[in-house]
Amino acid sequence: MIGTYLNTLAILVGTGIGCLLHGGIKPRYQEALYLAIGLAALGIGLENVVNNMQKSHYPVLFIVSIACGAVLGTWGNLDECFNRLVNRHSQSQLGRGLSTGILLYCIGALSIVGPVMAAVKHDPTMLFTNATLDLISSVILGASFGVGMMLAAPVLFCWQGGIYLVAKYLSTSFFSASFITEISIVGGLLIAASGISLLKLREIKTVNLLPALLIPVLFFLLKSWV
Repeated sequence: MIGTYLNTLAILVGTGIGCLLHGGIKPRYQEALYLAIGLAALGIGLENVVNNMQKSHYPVLFIVSIACGAVLGTWGNLDECFNRLVNRHSQSQLGRGLSTGILLYCIGALSIVGPVMAAVKHDPTMLFTNATLDLISSVILGASFGVGMMLAAPVLFCWQGGIYLVAKYLSTSFFSASFITEISIVGGLLIAASGISLLKLREIKTVNLLPALLIPVLFFLLKSWV
């Protein structure tokens, strides 16, 4: 799991560097960084959707996933609970920054396929690449939202570590190309939603949409059993 360790460390180091810059950034430049992050999240999210949509064998699955996720998240009031927990001892923007950061770090082919390759073929190359990208992203996020962004590091570690353990000891076949495609479409939409919210085009409670990521997992589990 050396690739996951390195990826986690990259986020911690990058966020630390960003925090050192955070104190010296004037409010108008912080606003400019929020804009930059919003545009980046929107672009990355749409890229995930567009690139994977043409490869999808289940073109309705992402619609069902988003709809079910929105209903479940709203029913559980996840966004309010998450923000109340995160913002108890911090500025009001941290919850939005964390939800964006976690999605950027965790949802994507490199962060999903990387642990599988490390577990099956002992090849951490994809995770090393992901660590480099996350290092750059975490510097910007740390400079924008502060030290609280370090909380994204343990989330990434649990995410990639869980995938690694499942692939190594339970089922490699579950992480098929089809599954990666569908989860990337849903994840891309969530990342794009974070970007829209950061750009203040429309207030979207992204955390309420997170259960949408469970629907493709349940679909492919049922598919493997039937």
